Amino acid sequence: MTRKKKPLPIFENITITDVAAEGKSLVRIPIPAHDGQPESQLVVFVPYCVPGDVVDLQIRRKKHSYAEAEVVRFREYSPTRQEPMCRHFGVCGGCKWQNLPYEEQLKFKQKQVYDQLSRIGKVELPEFLPILGSVKTRDYRNKLDFGASNRRYLTKEEIASGQEYPRDALGFHITGAFDKILPIEECCLMEPLHNDIRNAIRDYATDNGISFFDLREQVGVLRDVMMRNSNTGEWMVLVQFCFKETTEEERRKAMALLEFIADRFPQVSSLLWVDNQKCNDTFGDLPVNVFRGTDHIFETMEDLRFKVGPKSFYQTNTEQAYHLYSVARDFANLSGNELVYDLYTGTGTIANFVAKKARQVIGIEYVPEAIEDAKVNSGVNHISNTLFFAGDMKDILTDDFIAQYGRPDVIITDPPRAGMHPDVVKTILRAAPQRIVYVSCNPATQARDLHDMDADYRVAAVQPVDMFPHTPHVENVVLLEKRGK
Repeated sequence: MTRKKKPLPIFENITITDVAAEGKSLVRIPIPAHDGQPESQLVVFVPYCVPGDVVDLQIRRKKHSYAEAEVVRFREYSPTRQEPMCRHFGVCGGCKWQNLPYEEQLKFKQKQVYDQLSRIGKVELPEFLPILGSVKTRDYRNKLDFGASNRRYLTKEEIASGQEYPRDALGFHITGAFDKILPIEECCLMEPLHNDIRNAIRDYATDNGISFFDLREQVGVLRDVMMRNSNTGEWMVLVQFCFKETTEEERRKAMALLEFIADRFPQVSSLLWVDNQKCNDTFGDLPVNVFRGTDHIFETMEDLRFKVGPKSFYQTNTEQAYHLYSVARDFANLSGNELVYDLYTGTGTIANFVAKKARQVIGIEYVPEAIEDAKVNSGVNHISNTLFFAGDMKDILTDDFIAQYGRPDVIITDPPRAGMHPDVVKTILRAAPQRIVYVSCNPATQARDLHDMDADYRVAAVQPVDMFPHTPHVENVVLLEKRGK
């Protein structure tokens, strides 16, 4: 006999009190003493609420120390709540804070950085500099990816309507439903032209019988569309096809789609395509084909030009990237005589940005194509005091490497979200630079690394920088100074 699961409780008239990680809100619900257990509090995380909302909550998942819940009824809206700017808010899952005024977003991001550095890092912290808000709060991204699927995600309202909807979709993946794509008509994060391009690609593919990818069966021709634009006015479009078990006619239709994009949108100066037959949408290990134009676009920063290819990392908020890198350069406090190591250099943006104030800059990056772009960027900008190396950071940055190329006076590090490998941290400590400038897109892993370096370095300055309005993500720059012995 199967035992029925006990229904999870509903809590009524609950006032949301705080903002938590991943864009969720938080409330602590008192639990009375029962069954010999003392009175306690249940920490509950709730999506799409803002502090001050009064709601009825249905617990959906419960752990020992916390629970996740959904709102079943709004009793009172918070006075700080604002109307989201996007029609897809609440379903898309990308911009979880659009219902929160931007000033409030910045306040909570600053608090998030402080909480993580103090709670995880457990290091002595100076007074934080006020968070740098984004110059733009919409149309600020320079890159977006859109997946294609023959299994369109249907909202609850669409299902309840009983109407038939087209099943092919081009848009964003739905969390928790890997094979479903939410069709995106308008995204407010990139300049309006990208909406026109994406919707035109979708309509052309539909009208001309180009099959959309089946994420379960791993078949179908149209798989993904990536778009980038730059502050020079250039646009890049990369279309991922899957030519597994396809006919010559299907390939011809795919090439005709590219011809359509080229003719319809002359603003696209770099039109590219990839044949991706793998089980995921990453194409870093695949050849990229140029259909029309160049294989790159350019970004500018001060008097510098940066080549950005389809596989290159470049900060997705161009204007705010300048402020982020300016903070890093100011924290480095270079006089012109220093040897600087720029770890996780990407396309060499920071390395080239600080080069004129350093004796030499050495950049290290995992992606070979990005390192080639970094070298080109130095050449384009007539910078001769940079060296770049490609490879896994823990394998390149060794004691032998430092013995060969010199002990750095300053290290600038901008690792991925996972932070730095423990071997990299140990090598940095043995190298013993006078200053370390740590740029991070994940203050939690940054805090972990700061804790590991605390015996040798003190935190001298902290500058949060908001690169991603309407999301819970925040960048943070920390200046570390060598402790006196």
